[in-house]
Amino acid sequence: MPHPSSRTALVTGASSGIGRAVSVALVERGYRVLGTSRRPDSVNDPVPGIEYLALDLADHASIEECVKTIGPVDVLVNNAGESQGGPLEELPIDAVERVFRINVFGAVRLTQLLLPGMRERRYGRVVMVGSMLASFPLAYRSSYVATKAAIKGFANALRREVSPYGVEVTTVEPGSINTGISERRTQYVAEDSPFREEFQAMLTKLNSNEAKGVSAQTVARTVVRAIEAPRPRPLYAVGSNAPAVFALRRLFPRSLILRMVARKHGL
Repeated sequence: MPHPSSRTALVTGASSGIGRAVSVALVERGYRVLGTSRRPDSVNDPVPGIEYLALDLADHASIEECVKTIGPVDVLVNNAGESQGGPLEELPIDAVERVFRINVFGAVRLTQLLLPGMRERRYGRVVMVGSMLASFPLAYRSSYVATKAAIKGFANALRREVSPYGVEVTTVEPGSINTGISERRTQYVAEDSPFREEFQAMLTKLNSNEAKGVSAQTVARTVVRAIEAPRPRPLYAVGSNAPAVFALRRLFPRSLILRMVARKHGL
C-alpha cells in the first residue's frame, strides 16, 4: 500500500534502470520525487509524478545550478553512473577521470550541497547505489570497481559525522542486474591487445550474468527499505545470492573468494 509522505526525494539517473525503478517506487509511496537526467526532455516514457531535472554529474556548475533550483531535499539517492571496462594499462586516462567525475566526485559534490539542509532540519537519508564488485573485485573492471569502492568509503566515513543530526547514510550494493546496462557500458581494449581474448571471455560471461540478474524493481525495494528504516544498516546487498556470497567471504580466505569471482566471470 502507498505510504503517504511529505518528504522530497532526489534520485539521480532517473530516466532508466535502477533510478527509474526507485523513482516509481517512491512516487507510489507518496514522496515528491525529483528525478535527474542529462537530457530530461528526451526521457523515453516519462513517469507521471516524477519531476525531471537536468543534471550532468561531470559538471560541478550543473550540480550547483540544480541544487539552487530544487529547494529542500530529504532523501538523496546517488544512483547515476557510468559502467566501464577494459584492461587497466589500456584505459585512456581521460576515461578513468571521467568515470570518477561521474561516479564519485559528482555524487560527493551533490551530497555536500544537500547535507546542510538535512542537518538543519534534523532529518535526511543519503543512499549510495554501489555495486557488489566493490566488495568482490573483478579483473578488467578496475576503474568501475574503484569508483564503487570509493563511494562506499565516503558513505561509511560520513555516517558518524551526520547521524547525530538525524541524517543516515547507507550503501546499496546490487549484484547482477537485468537493466540493459551491458549495452551502455563503455569498453576500452585494443584490437591487438594481449588481454583481448580474456577480456572478451569476461565480458561475455558478465553480460550473460546480467541478463539473468535480478530486476531493477528488486533493487528499488531494497533502496526503499534503506530509506525508510529507522536506523539503516551501513550496507545492503541485493542479487547474485548476496547473503550466501557475503557469508562465504567471512568464512574463506580472500584469495579463494577472488578466484571464485573470476571463475564466475569466465576467467
